[in-house]
Amino acid sequence: MEGVHVLTQDFINVHITKSDNEGVPPIERRFNKGITVLDFKTKLELVTGGTASTMKLKVYDNKNNFLCDIDNDTALLGSYPIDDGMRIHVIDKFALVQDFYDTDSAERFKLSEEEYEKKSDTLRSFLQKNKLGKYNAEEMAKMKEQQEKELEEEAKLAESVLVGARCEVRVPSQPTRRATVRYNGPLEGTKGLWIGVQYDEPRGKNDGSVNGKRYFTCPPKYGGFVKPVYVTVGDFPEESFDLEDEI
Repeated sequence: MEGVHVLTQDFINVHITKSDNEGVPPIERRFNKGITVLDFKTKLELVTGGTASTMKLKVYDNKNNFLCDIDNDTALLGSYPIDDGMRIHVIDKFALVQDFYDTDSAERFKLSEEEYEKKSDTLRSFLQKNKLGKYNAEEMAKMKEQQEKELEEEAKLAESVLVGARCEVRVPSQPTRRATVRYNGPLEGTKGLWIGVQYDEPRGKNDGSVNGKRYFTCPPKYGGFVKPVYVTVGDFPEESFDLEDEI
């Protein structure tokens, strides 16, 4: 599910677990919702020992119910329904041994970035020496090529979405919503193209602005930004509700 809405809160505190060590208590981390999923995965490399190009991410709520997969590298982290205290489970073939949680993670809390960089026995140095994740030039080149292909496909989809058109927004695991297209283009600080919509009902997350920058104007809770793949343009008039049909 790609980019539903950009939430107003800038940061989230989440618990990170990983598939090769599910019996270990989760690590709590704070992330900016304005980063892309790929950037988020890259940060998780240093937290889990996984690889951004192969890791799969699953979101669980505070009651440990599965919510969704984080499955599109170009989407914003904040476009997924993630709130404080939720758990993100990382599935991958991890590079490091299980005592990583007791060593590198705890040490990472205590050291500055400069001190951590100088050490030779950290997760980061391990990744660098073994050319894993972002330190593998060939792997990163393939990832970049795939991203460029996805952006090209996204641009083709966006061409058919005209400002002022009526549409339906169909995001997996969420109800279908009807709206009017108000914006088509990039969002500052993100990759790719986004479709700004004004919903017929107050089922959005904003008023047409994201991170202090306004892209269009609408009442609060009526605005949202979604990826083109989730927008279907067509003859979708506002739905009317006959009060006589309801008691």
